[in-house]
Amino acid sequence: MKLRHLLSALCLCLLATLAQAGVNIQHWVAPSGVRVYFVENHDLPMLDVQIDFAAGTAYDPSGKPGAASLTQALLDLGAGDMDETAISNRLADLGALLSTNVDMDRASVSLRTLSAADKREPALDILRAVLVSPRFDDDIFVREQARAVASLKEALTRPESIASKNFWALMYPGHPYGVHAEPEKLAALKRTDLLDFYRSHFTAARAIVSIVGDIDRAQAEALVQKLSADLPKAEALPSLPAPTLPKAGEKRIAHPSAQAHLLLGLPTIRRGDPDFFPLLVGNYTLGGGGFVSRLMKEVREKRGYAYSVYSYIMPLAQPGPFQIGLQTKKAQVGDALKVTRQVLATFLAEGPSETELQAAKQNLVGSFPLRLDSNRKILDNVAAIGFYGLPLDYLDRYTEKVEQVSIADIKAAFARRVRPQNLVTLIVGAE
Repeated sequence: MKLRHLLSALCLCLLATLAQAGVNIQHWVAPSGVRVYFVENHDLPMLDVQIDFAAGTAYDPSGKPGAASLTQALLDLGAGDMDETAISNRLADLGALLSTNVDMDRASVSLRTLSAADKREPALDILRAVLVSPRFDDDIFVREQARAVASLKEALTRPESIASKNFWALMYPGHPYGVHAEPEKLAALKRTDLLDFYRSHFTAARAIVSIVGDIDRAQAEALVQKLSADLPKAEALPSLPAPTLPKAGEKRIAHPSAQAHLLLGLPTIRRGDPDFFPLLVGNYTLGGGGFVSRLMKEVREKRGYAYSVYSYIMPLAQPGPFQIGLQTKKAQVGDALKVTRQVLATFLAEGPSETELQAAKQNLVGSFPLRLDSNRKILDNVAAIGFYGLPLDYLDRYTEKVEQVSIADIKAAFARRVRPQNLVTLIVGAE
């Protein structure tokens, strides 16, 4: 037992040292025009590379929601002289992992490989082929489109999916963040729609390359040039528009679910906004701190209206949402909603207590090293810094920014950003 405690203490010390040492991010613009963010780390013989494009679902062409997601789904299912089986087999032979992801703002392609040249270079060749010569084969397109349509139809039978889709539409009326794929429109997409989307969005001008691992600067520069030199060239596309704040309102959708799903929220801040840290620290007390949060204490512990209730802040390229969510028995919707709104109103008026403020800071600062305890986590953070144009010392100053937040800062930030006159409410499954 003593040995276990000693090892735990050593791990905590190591993580604390890592956080204090910071992450040395090198940044440059490659000859191809892509922006590069590089962290040299020789602790493990591994290399992680991620390429992010401003090609998320918010960039779907008008009338063609689902194009971004389907393009991303097909990107690594055939490239150059390799079909999907060949790509999979070559990666397995090299012990490498290739993955793709898409969210509202960005489409990402990631590679993890051993850093030894005989493993690294063939793996990078595969990544390059996926980036610059995806095939979008007809049979693969038909298969993946059918799979996506079936998955979406199934998802839209579930109350949580119905709630999410309608909630975003309420928060972002007339804005790309509020538009989501529909089965009929997804089924109407053509292969040429994906090719057009790829050619216009997967370009050097819209790309950010993040690298973490066991190579030096010269090798990183050569790597980036290899990956990006032949990316499609296209004219710059406009950025996403700023959303218009919605008017406060409530929407109810019938559903035969056992419980009702309640969501409250509004657009708040974009990435890099100075109000982020006051909102982050304050939200821990309101609904982000699990069992110590006010929402959990009032809604669950005191009244038993919900098993779980939460709030969070989600900054995006344009102002992302502040959201409160819970599930409750249908007969309790009115009472649960009333208490939730009361807790929010009290917090907006008073902010956290000094005790709550210190507890929030201790948790956020104490857990921060866990965000940097692997190459993959470092890469995730570096990629976000690069894509959203955050300061290179963002990670170094994170805990300092948290510690600087005062009660007055929290009250002022919430007053500016979480305004009741713009708060929308969605209820799925209410009686």
